[in-house]
Amino acid sequence: MAGGWAQGSRRAARLPEGGRLMAPASRLLALWALAAVALPGSGAEGDGGWRPGGPGAVAEEERCTVERRADLTYAEFVQQYAFVRPVILQGLTDNSRFRALCSRDRLLASFGDRVVRLSTANTYSYHKVDLPFQEYVEQLLHPQDPTSLGNDTLYFFGDNNFTEWASLFRHYSPPPFGLLGTAPAYSFGIAGAGSGVPFHWHGPGYSEVIYGRKVLYFPDRWWHATLNLDTSVFISTFLG
Repeated sequence: MAGGWAQGSRRAARLPEGGRLMAPASRLLALWALAAVALPGSGAEGDGGWRPGGPGAVAEEERCTVERRADLTYAEFVQQYAFVRPVILQGLTDNSRFRALCSRDRLLASFGDRVVRLSTANTYSYHKVDLPFQEYVEQLLHPQDPTSLGNDTLYFFGDNNFTEWASLFRHYSPPPFGLLGTAPAYSFGIAGAGSGVPFHWHGPGYSEVIYGRKVLYFPDRWWHATLNLDTSVFISTFLG
């Protein structure tokens, strides 16, 4: 696949018109970490136990050139952004319930013994490791050493078992703006500060931060790199 990740490097679930999860299908995950979005309950009392801004947090750029929009209409989205440039969307959905369920304690209580698949952070995610979710959170979810390479870094993004995690994902409300002829697919992940993926491109979609700092709509084949500024819980909706 030219200019992007290898096919099959993520696993996601197609959502039909009714929004119900179906069999997993291959999709790719993208995170844009250069912008923050205002989320309900953010701050010291609403960090979900993930401690954003703590030791290892990456300093944010002073100036972000990606435009932020609130109260955007669908017509404006299609005309100004959908096929042309990325945009940070604010206030489109209320995912406060999903966010509460994604706190550190709740995820460990609900899914601590479930096996998750970790991927290396290099462009093609060659290496995969399976281990219990609790082991990942307690032993491997730490700030990334800035001198280490992507192929030496393992973190949980994509490769979700949508049968085992369905009780969580059914509470998520995806961005309402779709594209003609596409169906949404989810990819969920948790990663430490300083982790990310080198420059790549893939199809259009959204990346929404649940805890941490980042959210974005990205057009088809828009080159971007990813960087988690804090320990981040995120979910992407791909339009394929």
